[in-house]
Amino acid sequence: MRLLRSRPIRVALGWQGVAALALAAIAWAAAGPDGGLSALLGALVGIVAVAVSAAVGSIGGTGSAGVALLAVLRAEAVKIALVVALLWLVLKIYKDASVVWFIGSFLVSILILAMAPLVRDR
Repeated sequence: MRLLRSRPIRVALGWQGVAALALAAIAWAAAGPDGGLSALLGALVGIVAVAVSAAVGSIGGTGSAGVALLAVLRAEAVKIALVVALLWLVLKIYKDASVVWFIGSFLVSILILAMAPLVRDR
């Protein structure tokens, strides 16, 4: 869980949350309740994937570069599998999902994650 305590991950998760709420409000106004819920669910897929990936990455040791690399690769594999599973699950269960808002807000949340390395750890 040490990665969840790092400032870059916390900042990225915070900005993902802000973006999720903003996109949900915009989608709700533009496309109604189904659009707002779709945007919120899309962003939540990205947020959950980041949080679980950080938790899994924290499990690995840092004894050597090889062990650290394996922890990072395992965390990325879990994130990708979780994203695919959650995207499929939401689209399978929520028949009235607005796919444009759902996928769009998911992409925004993932792009925000890509900016996490730009945040200093202090």
